[in-house]
Amino acid sequence: MAHSARKDSPELPDFSMLKRLAKDQLIYLLEQLPGKKDLFIEADLMSPLDRIANVSTLRQHEVDKLYKVEYKPVISNSDQLCFLIRPRIQTVKWICDVVNADKAAGKARSYKIIFTSQKFYACDAVLEEQGIFGDVTTDEWPFYLLPLDEDIISLELPEFFRDNFLAGDQRWVRTASNALHLLHSLYGPFSKVYGIGRCSKMVYESWRQIKEGEQKTDKVDIGKVFLIDRDVDYVTPLCSQVVYEGLVDDIFRIKCGCVELGPDVTSSDKSIKVMLNSQDKVFNEIRNEHFSNVFGFLSQKARNLQTAYDKRRGMDIQQMKTFVSEELKGLKQEHRLLSLHIGASESIMKKKTKQDFQELLKTEHSLLEGFEIRECISFIEEHINRQISMIESLRLLCLLSITENGLLPKDYRSLKAQYLKSYGINHLLTFANLRQLGLLVEQQPGETLTAMESKVGKLVNDKTAGKLTDAFSSLAKKSNFRALSRKLNLVPKSDEEYDLRVPRDMAYIFSGAYVPLSCKLIEQVLERDGWTGLEEVTRLLNAHEFAGPGSNGADLAAKNDAQRTILVMFLGGCTYSEISALRFLGRERGFKFIVVTTAITNSSRLIEALLDNHV
Repeated sequence: MAHSARKDSPELPDFSMLKRLAKDQLIYLLEQLPGKKDLFIEADLMSPLDRIANVSTLRQHEVDKLYKVEYKPVISNSDQLCFLIRPRIQTVKWICDVVNADKAAGKARSYKIIFTSQKFYACDAVLEEQGIFGDVTTDEWPFYLLPLDEDIISLELPEFFRDNFLAGDQRWVRTASNALHLLHSLYGPFSKVYGIGRCSKMVYESWRQIKEGEQKTDKVDIGKVFLIDRDVDYVTPLCSQVVYEGLVDDIFRIKCGCVELGPDVTSSDKSIKVMLNSQDKVFNEIRNEHFSNVFGFLSQKARNLQTAYDKRRGMDIQQMKTFVSEELKGLKQEHRLLSLHIGASESIMKKKTKQDFQELLKTEHSLLEGFEIRECISFIEEHINRQISMIESLRLLCLLSITENGLLPKDYRSLKAQYLKSYGINHLLTFANLRQLGLLVEQQPGETLTAMESKVGKLVNDKTAGKLTDAFSSLAKKSNFRALSRKLNLVPKSDEEYDLRVPRDMAYIFSGAYVPLSCKLIEQVLERDGWTGLEEVTRLLNAHEFAGPGSNGADLAAKNDAQRTILVMFLGGCTYSEISALRFLGRERGFKFIVVTTAITNSSRLIEALLDNHV
């Protein structure tokens, strides 16, 4: 089932070094506060920290008790308190309250704040404002990158998307450029960097400033780098995932490469945490597969496993001894994993059929193809009026808006009114957020798709086009999806049957209905070694594309293996479907893709980040 890579595919670099480095840096910072101490950890850092340094490691370095930051008075008898936090004003203010409460009670303690991945000036300003600047020591833990698997690395910054693309807060740009610099230092130098998107351009420019004066190295593990902003392609994360790993994430929520499977899956009273990576042999073979193929594979695997167990019959004592010592343990482990994945698949099937999943997919495919739009609108209206799911309804509205380049005014007003009536008037701000990002907009008079394309064409053909910058960005909110779809053939012709067991292109990740725009851009740029020939596409995207040198002029052409190892950095999140598509592309072309992302996302997380009640 798992498709074998081409024989000439390069080996992936070993990213375990990133974990060791982060662990050593954290231990060094903890030892700066000698003696026993209690450690308070921000909730969203607990899972990443567990992957880097577990409880026993922390205990070895005199961490007595661990607490989760909960914004309430601290109950601790320790003389030393250490806080491991993100640079958030709310958390810093809570620490100030803790320190001031101790002062008022006459309790003398030592306090240390470790900010990760960096400290912002605003944090120091709050400490000073609250009068405790001299009472605490602060440090930075430069924990930029968490390897989730051999080809997936995450910055674990889910707030990057909302902060950067909605609030226009560029504070995380430096964090992303530092992460890129760390990879460059350990696995570079890179031969070429391509990118598309305003944020990508800023990260690239910031990284170039950091690496100036850096010593050259002969070690080359990664050749080319591609930076891409999430707002270049919103359609892909808004589509329902149908590859196994994507569905597991949608249903059970994969967190830091780990998933918690409940009693309905485990067939016991307890929930079990399972690490999902290439070490899980069963998962590794089905993770990139279309869900329709998964049950067939699992049943075949069960038969093979039974055959392996049956070998015991007729064995003499010596053969049985060998079997028990060499094979039995592996078979039991495989049996355990197989039963978990069968349980997970059954649970996915139940949940997806309950929600009329096939009807939902049919509507999505119609929207992508631009057919039967009125029927699609009726389906969305029914979805809203039956209050099936607040997030799902918004997702379908956004997909309708982007694929149709905005909604007709009467449709926009009608659908918005129905949504607010169904889910609450408090979602007015949510609609404002979606409009600001161009995810759910109303077509303006005279701004039909054809008129807009014509207007953009005139601007680009003008001799002064090279000088147009932000004045041109007013058109960026228009998706131009239909035109992009035609130029890049994103929606394959549906006149022939698509065999999902033998996928012929990246469209298999959406049942053959759509090739993800983000992955298609990466494919085209790598084919052309740049943006030449894609001028029409980049003008429709209006997304600040660039191509620049990655190294300090070193000749890297001879390092063929490294040149076929491509690092793709998604700024604003990346879906498991996109990762599956890039793995498929890598197998077909003899590349190895390493995906670096600010966080793993999906349609629910994308929409949740924009809700009006988001904190």
